[in-house]
Amino acid sequence: MSEFAIEVCNLRKEFQIKKKNGLFHKKVEKEVFVAVDDISFNVNHGEIFGFLGPNGAGKTTTIKMISTLLLPTSGTVKVDGIDVVKNPREALKIMGTVLTGERSIYWKLTGRENLEYFAAMYGITGKKAKEKIDYLLERFNLHKRADETVEKYSTGMKQRIALAKALLADPKILILDEPTSGLDPQSALNLRELILEIKDEGKTVLLTTHYMEEADFLSDRVAIIDHGKIIALDAPDNLKKNLNKANILIFELNKWDKTVENNLKNIKAIKNIISNFNDSSQRWVVKIHIGNGSETISQVIENIVKVGIDITNFKKEEPTLEDVFLDLTGKSLRE
Repeated sequence: MSEFAIEVCNLRKEFQIKKKNGLFHKKVEKEVFVAVDDISFNVNHGEIFGFLGPNGAGKTTTIKMISTLLLPTSGTVKVDGIDVVKNPREALKIMGTVLTGERSIYWKLTGRENLEYFAAMYGITGKKAKEKIDYLLERFNLHKRADETVEKYSTGMKQRIALAKALLADPKILILDEPTSGLDPQSALNLRELILEIKDEGKTVLLTTHYMEEADFLSDRVAIIDHGKIIALDAPDNLKKNLNKANILIFELNKWDKTVENNLKNIKAIKNIISNFNDSSQRWVVKIHIGNGSETISQVIENIVKVGIDITNFKKEEPTLEDVFLDLTGKSLRE
């Protein structure tokens, strides 16, 4: 066993983009876009490692290079000491992947037939294959509908059969790209509990997610990537402690005005403002990060009420991982 489950060293990925210039676009120039910019990090054996970033930050590109779907421009990736570029087949033997947006199972086949097909692809046959498939169908609560076609499954069931497929070959490392995306709250909770069980079995999980509370709940450590670079890497609690000096204010308002928002942004101590309309309460919820205490809080309240906006609720709260992300990137995870 190598020192780390995953070793990423000076990883870089460039894409060449064709750009048309000149009269009638006769001249075509090539522009280099750097999606991943010389990043390095290690994932320990047996941990859940959260990999977070806004859309376009380089997160998915990194995941695809680790899982051998993309070749890096430079740098190296090793899984349990195996170089994924030099020995992709050996690397794939110890990795299971569930990638968002890519259909990794066949919808016209039944759940059981999918697992039988992929078991054969992995060289698992006969009695061993049957026992493994029966075990996974039972474990993921799919046994009662195992002989129905996957196209009849709910989104949560499709995710579970994809996860079962990824575990067929008993991989040491599991790569999960937004595994609970599109699931209802109960299905998402069930899948998170399964991920924790997988970790308890000693497997390493590399996880991307758009849900900060999920990353906080599951991850031993998280890395945050933005504009192709790692900008933070630590345990979630440590990242939140580093934000404790800031005040995080939550206002519930009867209305919201961009003019007020712009006025507040002119206050030096205010770092970030996020506003959302809550359909259930029919109120605006505005979160504000400020760098000092009561004086700025008074300024904020004064700016809000002087234009006739009613404050129906106001509180200070402890930093969340979402606040850390907002503080570091200036945007929410889904932007």
